[in-house]
Formats: sequence, C-alpha cells, structure tokens
Amino acid sequence: MPEEKRPLEDSLSNDESKKKSNIQTDSGCGTSCDRGDSGTSECDSKEVKLFNGVEISKLTKRQRKKYMKCLKWDQVKKEKRLKERLKMKEKKYQAKLNNIDLGPSRKELKRIKMKDSPCKVSVCIDLSFDELMTDKDMAKTIKQILRVYTENRRSKTPMQLHLSSFNGRSKKEFSRHHGYEHWDLNFHSIDYIDIFPKENLVYLSSESDNVLSKLDDEKIYIIGGLVDHNSQKGICYNKAVEQGIDHAKLPIDEYFWMKHRKVLTINQVFEILLYVSKGSTFKEAFEQILPKRKQKVATNNETDEDKSIEDDEKGVDIMTDNEKIINPGDATAFQNSQETENGNSLDLPLCTNI
Repeated sequence: MPEEKRPLEDSLSNDESKKKSNIQTDSGCGTSCDRGDSGTSECDSKEVKLFNGVEISKLTKRQRKKYMKCLKWDQVKKEKRLKERLKMKEKKYQAKLNNIDLGPSRKELKRIKMKDSPCKVSVCIDLSFDELMTDKDMAKTIKQILRVYTENRRSKTPMQLHLSSFNGRSKKEFSRHHGYEHWDLNFHSIDYIDIFPKENLVYLSSESDNVLSKLDDEKIYIIGGLVDHNSQKGICYNKAVEQGIDHAKLPIDEYFWMKHRKVLTINQVFEILLYVSKGSTFKEAFEQILPKRKQKVATNNETDEDKSIEDDEKGVDIMTDNEKIINPGDATAFQNSQETENGNSLDLPLCTNI
C-alpha cells in the first residue's frame, strides 16, 4: 500500500527540527530503540514535537500561526538568500560599470576601530535598570544596543561607545551572542560615575530643561538603557539629579512640534548623535532618524516682530485673536481673501509651540 502522506508540521526530519532554535523534539523515552526491517521503531509513535516549549498539538491559534510561519520560512530561506546574493552581485557589477561608489566594504569597515577614529565624542549606555524590566523588555533593550553597535561599526568615524553596569541580566542576555567579548566596544561592570570624571558627564533625558546645542569631545553623553513603555517616567532625569551630574535634552522643540512625548529608543538617540558628530545639524539628523509614525510639524523660529515686518512688506492684513469681525460683509471679505486664484480655500495648519 502507498505510504500515507504526513502533515506539513511532521514532514521535517529530526535533524532539521533540531537546527531550529525554537523547535525541539522529545523522543518520549530515555532509552535507545532498535529499528526493525521496516525502519521504524516504537519511539516514532511516541515522538513529541515542541515549539517554544509547547507541544504542537497544544499550540494556541496564534502560536500555531507562528509555528507554520517558521516552517514556511525554513523552506524558502535558502532560495531567498540566493536571490539576495545575486542581487548584490549585480548591484556591485553595475556600480563598477558606472563608476558609482557604494561606500566602504565590510572588510574596510572592520579595519576602522574606535581608537583610530578621528571622532572622540563618547557615548555611554547606562544598564543599571535591569531589575525594572521584564524579560521581554530586557531582550528589546539588548536588541536596541545591538543596533547601536552595528551603526557605530558601519560608520567611517565611529564614536567612543561604552556600556556601564554591564552585569547581571544584561550580561546574561548578551552572552547569547557568542564572541561579543571581542567586539569593538567598551564593557564596564561598574557605574559610569566611577569610570569618568563627574564634571564631564551629561545624562540625556527628555524631562531636562537644558537643551543640547552641540557635541563636546570632552563630554560623555549617557543614554538610559531602559525599555519601560513609559512606566518609569523621569527615572533617568531623577538619577542624574540625585548624582549631581549635568543633564540635557535633544533640541527637538526648536525644529518640530510633536503631538506625543518626545521619548526615543536607545538606537534612535545614538543615531542622532552619530549624525551630528559627522557634521550634520540636529535638524538634519531629526529628519533622517525620527520615525514617520511620530506626528511632527516643523516650527518657525522667526520672532513675532520679524513676522510683522515681513507681512507689512507683503501688504498682508494681520488679525489678532482679540480682534472680532462685527460686520458680516467684512467676514465675507476676510474669507474671500483666504481663497486661491482657482477658488480653492487654503488649509493652513495650526502649530502650537510648547
């Protein structure tokens, strides 16, 4: 009789399933079994497959969806990687024909070390908040730090990057990445205040009233290594005040009005500092780094006096908020003055300076 087809989730061999980091196989017994002429054993009928520590038959609807997605990715990843390599090869070939510079290669970037970088701006990520985060948030924090390291490693002028209070859960989470000890990164098990001169420390916090206008090579800019979903508001600012060190916030208010709190991720703050260290302005850095999902409106830095002079030169009538239109005819004339040449009214955004 023809062999019955097995379901997709049972089609993976034991070797393939063991290669997956989150799919495990439990034979169901602790002893080895002899296989007969048919090539099967009693253990095959007792074999239990696990996904994230849960039996396949007991997965919830959401877990099964993730499991099937994992199986599907395992089937197509080799083909997808091959397409990516061919695409990159074609890109390099076309760049060579057209004399286009694709930037430094990975080999060239690996030769660039922090100690040889012309940029001496120092950034330290404070990892002293381990106990305030859940395991999930701790993993997100380490993931953001990995992105920080990647951006700094790919830069032609990397900044001096430090991790302070690197112990406990943060170090345990980092240990999953084999060879991290050899990375071009300064690890410190003690707090930053015991590493650097106190007068050179500047803690970056959105709650601070001080505005960071430029970067100083003598200063060490501290970024709080914390993912808390706004459950620990002001904790970095309060720590800086208690320790008696300087604190400052990024000059977002000078260029943009944002609807929500101006709290950015660890890697976003670092990338902004990296852009500025390369010679860009803070405004250019914000335009590149701030996510598009954050609603932001460009602010106008002109004073009211400058605006009135400019409007008088253009012959524009200015109405203050306290002036009222009494005559209905005047109201109609004012409304008509806001119309364009084709008859469409202008929608003028209302910006509120905080």
